[in-house]
Amino acid sequence: MYINSIRIEGFRNFKDNQVDFNERVNVIIGHNNAGKTNLLKALSLVLDNKSSRKLEIDDFNKNIPLADLRVQPPKVTVTLSIMESSGEDLTGDDLVTVSPWLTKLDSPYQAKLTYVFFLPEAEHYTYLTALAGETDLKHAWLKIKHDFLRKYVYKIYGGNPALQSLADSENLQKFDYQFLHAIRDVERDMLTGRSSLLREVIDFFMDFQIKNDTTKDKATKHSEILLHKQTFSADALALITQLQNRMKEGRDHIMKYADETGAAFDGAKPGFDGQISEIEMYSALKLIITHTTGIEIPATHNGLGYNNLIYMSLLLAKMQVDTNGEYLGSNAKVFPVLVIEEPEAHLHPSLQYKLLKFLHSHETQNARQIFITSHSTNITAAVSLDQIICLSGNNSGTVNIGYPGKVFSNDAAGKNSKAYVQRFLDATRSDMLFAKNIIMVEGIAEQLIIPTLGRYAGKNIEDTHTVVINIGGRYFDHFLKLFDSNTPHTIHKRVACITDQDPTRKRIGADNKHKKCYPFELHQDSATYEYLTAGNAQVTQYASHPNIRFFSQDPNLGKTLEYELMLKNPGSELLITDSVSNQAELKELKKHYEKGDTVNAVIAANTMHKSDENTRITDSLLACNGGSWDDTTKMKALLAARYLNSVSKGGNALEIAAKLEENLTATTPEPFAVPSYLNDAISWACQ
Repeated sequence: MYINSIRIEGFRNFKDNQVDFNERVNVIIGHNNAGKTNLLKALSLVLDNKSSRKLEIDDFNKNIPLADLRVQPPKVTVTLSIMESSGEDLTGDDLVTVSPWLTKLDSPYQAKLTYVFFLPEAEHYTYLTALAGETDLKHAWLKIKHDFLRKYVYKIYGGNPALQSLADSENLQKFDYQFLHAIRDVERDMLTGRSSLLREVIDFFMDFQIKNDTTKDKATKHSEILLHKQTFSADALALITQLQNRMKEGRDHIMKYADETGAAFDGAKPGFDGQISEIEMYSALKLIITHTTGIEIPATHNGLGYNNLIYMSLLLAKMQVDTNGEYLGSNAKVFPVLVIEEPEAHLHPSLQYKLLKFLHSHETQNARQIFITSHSTNITAAVSLDQIICLSGNNSGTVNIGYPGKVFSNDAAGKNSKAYVQRFLDATRSDMLFAKNIIMVEGIAEQLIIPTLGRYAGKNIEDTHTVVINIGGRYFDHFLKLFDSNTPHTIHKRVACITDQDPTRKRIGADNKHKKCYPFELHQDSATYEYLTAGNAQVTQYASHPNIRFFSQDPNLGKTLEYELMLKNPGSELLITDSVSNQAELKELKKHYEKGDTVNAVIAANTMHKSDENTRITDSLLACNGGSWDDTTKMKALLAARYLNSVSKGGNALEIAAKLEENLTATTPEPFAVPSYLNDAISWACQ
């Protein structure tokens, strides 16, 4: 069996939400305050038999209108749906455990456990009278806290909750809920044999070579272990006797004071005696770390990360202990659940990966189902899309649950997209799953420069939890399947996609591919060429989409990022970095532009070096007439084209970002215009 879903109603930030789970490992991610910890707490209300199930006033979901509070006391309901596992042995303990709670008898069987925290019916009249005239929501909650919360009770029902059949405690005890908190003191809990965790583990694994010997029957194992205990008792008695012999004279001296103080009376005298059991000796054991050099150090001197891993190992060992029916009899657990909050705490990336690999292995089968919450991109990079559950929230208090593995269709295109995204989500790119907003770009240049351009546009993308993701080309469709709020299971985030116009042309009738061209070449010779631009269709397609937008340059004037930067900032010194070639030529072109010269004047002055590409640029600009192509626009386009042909992508963008950042803090910063499509994208994403 396994927990296949949880429905949470009225608890913290969950108004009424259902979360579906996988059979084995579930990785729950999301931005801060999305509800990850609240989800784990809701699980514990049903499964954790060691902690209190009583709630506080702030555990209620507060997004309840005052009118509703006046007619009905708030309550919390958490329903676990339990389902038959694939290949499950129906003669085993699983079905026996949940049989009183079954809601579906046919295979695969289903069962339910429902936790309810509520005000008893007998108190409703008093409650309704007290809140009847209440006009202030905050005061209403205070009244509930002070006058009624103490009267609330909780129940756990099995089966159909409408029947209100109480789940028996004995069967509930068969669930073992082991919760490793994000803020944990593992040293206190594990480093010496005095701790209950280490003591239980040691006691179970004592004489394990005998207990685990499949060639011996139960009686033989029992007799051999008993012989070990008797040998230990005899050796312990010899030690006690040796101690008594060493303290004979000292004991007589101590007892002399007992006689003088009157502690000895009626012939009774104090003395020393005792025996040591194996369990008492556990407290003398300390966890140590042995290095390959043979050096031994106490675990207290170990790093926090390694101690966390050791603690998890001991916890898994304890879960093996707790499920062993031969050792614990009827007290053995049937369904152990391991819950780890932020396993990345104190672990560097490679250890995070190793931990996830271990949790996937057969060695952790004693933890039947595993729930992990995380902020780590290394964790998400180590698991499949099918294992990720993404929580996200908005300002209205609504929680959205996304399942990245479920958003792709089962046809060839869907499977291809899923495989592509799975390969793509390495540790650096899975930021998109954690951020509140996303800006997707085609290349490294945009990724490097957009955060800086955001500050010029009056937006700090980090403050709005927005990330810039370089998808390495025009592959937006693969990723938008994750976020399209018009389809089920998706992750609802604001996504801005920035794409270049990248105009191209090809000879009509020729069997060749489209080749890059300049904006000023578009539609100049429609009899010879067919022309294409890349950005228009998607800008139009997503213009009214609820959470996705496309942004691109002007379809008649735009080309690429670098081209656009120079087009909007003709000849700006901030763009001419050390890695730019043709610096002297670009600076001369800037002078021509500032004087108001035309392209003809530039040609006449021999400003540009001779090349076929430069001749193509000037000839096309001279032939480009009408529309918006006046002399000023042509000069800007000339500068933009020459600049584009003089830069390298990533290196130049990094240098530009550095110069722009420095310019922001200058005493008299140079003016710099953010291209309108980038300004619009940043502003829309960072709302």
